[in-house]
Amino acid sequence: MTRVQLADTRLMVHPLQLGGNPFGWGADKEQSFAVLDAYAEAGGNFIDTADVYSVWVPGNSGGESETIIGEWMKARGNRDDMVIATKVGMHPKHAGLDPANIRECIDASLRRLGTDHIDLYYAHIDDEEVDQLAVAETFDALVRSGKVRYLGASNFGLERLRSALKICEKYSLACYRVVQDEYNLVSRSAVDRQKQTFLRAEGIAELPFHSLASGFLTGKHTGGDAADSVRGDRVADLLENQDALGALEVLHDVASAHGASMTATAIAWQLSHDFIPATIASARVPEQLTELLAGTELVLTEAEISALEDCWAEA
Repeated sequence: MTRVQLADTRLMVHPLQLGGNPFGWGADKEQSFAVLDAYAEAGGNFIDTADVYSVWVPGNSGGESETIIGEWMKARGNRDDMVIATKVGMHPKHAGLDPANIRECIDASLRRLGTDHIDLYYAHIDDEEVDQLAVAETFDALVRSGKVRYLGASNFGLERLRSALKICEKYSLACYRVVQDEYNLVSRSAVDRQKQTFLRAEGIAELPFHSLASGFLTGKHTGGDAADSVRGDRVADLLENQDALGALEVLHDVASAHGASMTATAIAWQLSHDFIPATIASARVPEQLTELLAGTELVLTEAEISALEDCWAEA
C-alpha cells in the first residue's frame, strides 16, 4: 500500500488526497459515501475538506462536506484510519483569521466531522488584517490542546508565508508544514520557481488543488461538452486559450506513449515534483477514481517530464 510522508510530520498518506469539495452538491450523501468507500477500498486514507464547502449552493450553509465525511467515518468506524484535512477562513459568515473566529470554527468543524481532532488544519486564505503573531499563537494553542495535529497554509503568497514562518521560529510556535495552492499543467503562477525553491529549503510539502484544471486536463471537454461540467465556465475559458490547447496536445502525446489516460498523466506529472508528495483531486462517482489512482502509479521519463514542464509559458 502506497504511503508518503508529509514534510517532517508523522502523517503517512496516500499520494492521492481525495477532495471533499463535491460532497453535498456535485454528489449527494449516497453518492459521496460510494466515492469514499471506493477510495478507502483502494487504499486511500487522506481526505481534504473545508468549512466553506458548499455554501455557494442554494439551501446550503457550509459544512455539508464535513458533515458527510463525519457521518461516513462514523458509519464505517474508520476515523483512526483516515487523515483528515479541513480549513478555516473563507466561509462568508466566518471569514478571516481573527483568533476568536478560528476558535469558533475549529469547534464547529470538529462537531461536523464527529471527531476530537483534525490531522491537518489550514488557514484557507491569508488575512492581512490580523496580526500574524496573533494568528500563529492561536493555531499553536490548537496544536497544544490536541484539537489539531499539524498546520497548513492555503493560498498564501511567498512573502507572507515566509514572514509567518519567521514569527513561528522566533516565538517557538507550531508552524505551517504543508501548503495548498492551485498548481497544474496550465496554471503554475501560484507556485513559481521562487516559491518552489523556498518550499524545498524549508522542507514544506505542497499539496496542489485544481489538479486537473477543473476537468480540462482530462481531455474530455474538447468536443464541446464543457457545459455539462459542474465547473464548465472554467473549462470553457481554457478551451479558448491556444496555449492551453497546445499544452493539452503535449499531455495527450505523453499519455499515449504509456497507453494511459490524460487524467492519470496529469496526476503523474504533478507527483514527479519533489516538493509535491501528494495531490488533491475529487470524484463525483466511484468510476472517476480509477484514472486518478492510476496517476499515482504512473512513472514518466525525464524527457516526458521536461516536455510537460516546457509546454506552458507560466513555467
